[in-house]
Amino acid sequence: MKIENALGGLGAARLMSSLLFGVAPYDPLTFGAVVAVLTLVAVAACGIPARRAIRIPPSIALRS
Repeated sequence: MKIENALGGLGAARLMSSLLFGVAPYDPLTFGAVVAVLTLVAVAACGIPARRAIRIPPSIALRS
């Protein structure tokens, strides 16, 4: 993770602090949960099509 992304996240948290009810703007648990959810979504977005592509024999894929 680049430092610019982390600083951008902290800046966005400060701007959105009025929308965070019952959560501190710089709560590490919240940041960790967001990172985990986004990572899971990215893995699913890449993994599901990759599993489907693995089932196709290479010779058929190259002919297309």
